[in-house]
Amino acid sequence: MNITLTHEIFKKLGSTADSLQLEAYVVGGYVRDLFLKRNSKDIDVVVVGDGIEFAKAFANRLNQKCDFAVFKNFGTAMVKTEEWEVEFVGARKESYSRNSRKPQVEAGSLADDQNRRDFTINAMAISLNKSSFGQLVDPFGGLSDLERKIIRTPLEPGITFSDDPLRMMRAIRFASQLNFDILPETFHSIKLNAERIDIISAERISEELNKILLSVKPSIGLNLLFESGLLKLVFTELHAMHGIEVRQGKAHKDNFYHTLKVVDNVCAETNDLWLRWATLLHDIGKPVTKRYSEIEGWSFHGHEDKGSRMVAKIFNKMKLPQNEKMRYVQKLVAMHHRPKALAEDGISDSAIRRLIVDAEEDLEDLFTLCRADMTSRFPEKIKFYRSNLRKVQTLVKEVEERDTLRNWQPPITGEIIMKAFNINPSKEVGLIKTEVREAILEGQIKNDFDEAYQLMLSIGERLGLKPA
Repeated sequence: MNITLTHEIFKKLGSTADSLQLEAYVVGGYVRDLFLKRNSKDIDVVVVGDGIEFAKAFANRLNQKCDFAVFKNFGTAMVKTEEWEVEFVGARKESYSRNSRKPQVEAGSLADDQNRRDFTINAMAISLNKSSFGQLVDPFGGLSDLERKIIRTPLEPGITFSDDPLRMMRAIRFASQLNFDILPETFHSIKLNAERIDIISAERISEELNKILLSVKPSIGLNLLFESGLLKLVFTELHAMHGIEVRQGKAHKDNFYHTLKVVDNVCAETNDLWLRWATLLHDIGKPVTKRYSEIEGWSFHGHEDKGSRMVAKIFNKMKLPQNEKMRYVQKLVAMHHRPKALAEDGISDSAIRRLIVDAEEDLEDLFTLCRADMTSRFPEKIKFYRSNLRKVQTLVKEVEERDTLRNWQPPITGEIIMKAFNINPSKEVGLIKTEVREAILEGQIKNDFDEAYQLMLSIGERLGLKPA
């Protein structure tokens, strides 16, 4: 079967191969995506010979500016143009030791290189040499598996997954991204080899989790992680949410499957990875706050606060960023129930002001999470919840416009207080700041400098302070 490669870059790759009298092939993701009609600007080239020298020769033949880099530890080279990113490697065969996913590598043939690939859909190659330009080399039926939407390994799956356990995560990630099925024998092998995941670094696992979360319907991948036994090993806190307990005929919902539904809901509205993480973790505190009483049945009081405090530990364990991204997730987890609670308990202006001030620039994301969190078997119930949420949003808009509270900073700062009373940092400064802030949020005074300043003077006098 011959494949049409129309772009000039492939002809230049082919002419470079012929000039060096080497075989060269486009392999992996670019070939897969070509058949899936997905745009890709990343090209992997396998050379039967020295891939780094081939890359140098190719870079020299380009009649345009490019960046060239060699990664000796991996035996690869990269040529980057404005339009393309081309990675080169020599064909190789690999052997693995039991306790490492880093293989012993030696030069090999194209067949050796295809044997080492993770899945059949990634093991296809297209020739670049003039004599066979565009010819598809597909020894494992990858094209057929693409058409059937199947993930399977080129070789016996037990060998593939034991050699490099990260491939188990990758199988599930591809199934989630492409909405493919994992072949039953392949999935059974993942279950058998799940414990091998312990030799994989947290960074690599998190990278795959991020890609699953960024897929159109992450519940596919998350559910496969659960069913394979991998979730319990790589994300114990999320696994702990699974299950229903019944006491005296009263049951709570399965918080794991609820979370999967909420994640899918939020993904219909946003591609933001960290909002998706906040959604995944929004109920993470429920297993440790679950309580049962004969009067109220099952409760999860304080799960928002507990879950928010768990975020840092989870991010640290998974080597996710310990920065403003984490703090954003912590904030949304802590606040995810606030808008719904406002609608249920009665909405006061002061409660709306506090919501606006506490959420700051993340208020719209909070509402997106709240909408996604409204799940039920009964459509009328969801309709009712969403109607209540719209009321909260309407009031937020009205209060924001009236009180100018978006991205609010109190008009009276610590510096103003210290200057007004000629005092150093002290407990009194904190007390005045808090009381002025509370007076504005409670509507006792306007969000106005003059009113706040007068109140500051009054509070200071009460505390025994004299204006400077």
